[in-house]
Amino acid sequence: MNYLTLDQYKKSWIFKHKDMPVSAEDLKHIHPLAPERAAQVWSQQISQESTHPDHFGSGDWANKKQAWLETDNWQKQWESDAEELPEIVAGHLQWEDDTLVWFCYESDHVIETNWAVFKRNWKNFLFFDDGPILIGKKRKQVAQFHQTGNVRIGNRR
Repeated sequence: MNYLTLDQYKKSWIFKHKDMPVSAEDLKHIHPLAPERAAQVWSQQISQESTHPDHFGSGDWANKKQAWLETDNWQKQWESDAEELPEIVAGHLQWEDDTLVWFCYESDHVIETNWAVFKRNWKNFLFFDDGPILIGKKRKQVAQFHQTGNVRIGNRR
């Protein structure tokens, strides 16, 4: 099995929060990956060595300074009433709405959706902000969100 249902997903409350509910239509397109599939995506796209963003090593692309272009704050936008992605993220990730994206929290915790759904519901995804990386299938552009309130944008190798 590649996916968990939202009922099986232990952290599904982030998409059902009373102050930020996700529409029923968008919920149909949010797919938490089963741990085995999450580990496969993580290994292929993020790291074969590290299981969490805090543990990236010298061989991981995400740990290389040249992978990252710019850093800015995401938290102010998250705390505001504005629904749009922070400008730095929207400007860097100019993907088609149907682009498959993975929001990678750690090796066994990855959520799959499409770019349009992520853009509309990005605040929900960021209830957990300890270094998750947003990547698009067959896309080199990336964004990583930190608990400090900063986001950095860059390119995978």
